[in-house]
Amino acid sequence: MSTLEQGFFTEENSAEVVTSQIAATTEPRLAEVISAITRHLHAAVKEIEPTQDEWMAAIKFLTETGHKSDDWRQEYILLSDIFGVSMLVDAINNRKPSGASESTVLGPFHVPNVPEMSMGSNICLDGKGHPMLIKGRILNTDGNPIEGAKIDVWQTNDDGFYDVQQKGIQPDFNLRGVFRTGSDGTYNFWGAKPRFYPIPDDGPVGKLLRSLGRHPYRPAHLHYILEARGYETLVTHIFDPDDKYIQSDAVFGVKESLLAKFDLIEDPARIANEGVDGPFYEVVHDFVLAPSS
Repeated sequence: MSTLEQGFFTEENSAEVVTSQIAATTEPRLAEVISAITRHLHAAVKEIEPTQDEWMAAIKFLTETGHKSDDWRQEYILLSDIFGVSMLVDAINNRKPSGASESTVLGPFHVPNVPEMSMGSNICLDGKGHPMLIKGRILNTDGNPIEGAKIDVWQTNDDGFYDVQQKGIQPDFNLRGVFRTGSDGTYNFWGAKPRFYPIPDDGPVGKLLRSLGRHPYRPAHLHYILEARGYETLVTHIFDPDDKYIQSDAVFGVKESLLAKFDLIEDPARIANEGVDGPFYEVVHDFVLAPSS
């Protein structure tokens, strides 16, 4: 329908007039997306009824967000994160069959081509932090072990930093490892108990969080990317359920199924059997991969 058929632009018909100008030759998905965004954006503006100064403040905020973004820092992704949009897009694109492990957001600190390690290795290369043994099984939805599953894992150190954030302070590939399961589908490795940490909050997104009375912290977690032939790749975390921020993750990445039990092992026999110097944490968590479609 043309603009003339819709009538001239008014407060009442604003979205319809704008979407009517999308050409019939426009790629269908693009037309669908822009039409939906226009309808919802106009509806929000009509509900809010911003002043000219408020509208200009919004434009300034978006401009500052763009200026803060570069090859290392993506402020728009942070903005998407704190509104829960990143998690919503992840959920829409990772609907799993019953019994399969749930996904969550990748996060900004994954490193490709991490050296593969033998099962049971210690990914904590600087020996700092509280030792933690992480183990479990990689299974399919029938409960059978998956042989040859690739486990790409990474985490923060005891101070809440990833190795790439502390070049020259932490060793390269500290608290990162790649492992492959054997025929029994089990995995085990040593790390250090992770700690909560803030998302970057020195830009416009951090300022917005403070204005909303929100904190920038993510609860302690380990990252996983799990891959196996014939199965969907799983990008996920496991979280410490006792973390002080577990109910208020700044990016809404926590799901109940991703809560793992972080047990403090103080039994002298277990300590001696594992060959460590004192008490350690143990996390046992299985993952279930969905078959690829």
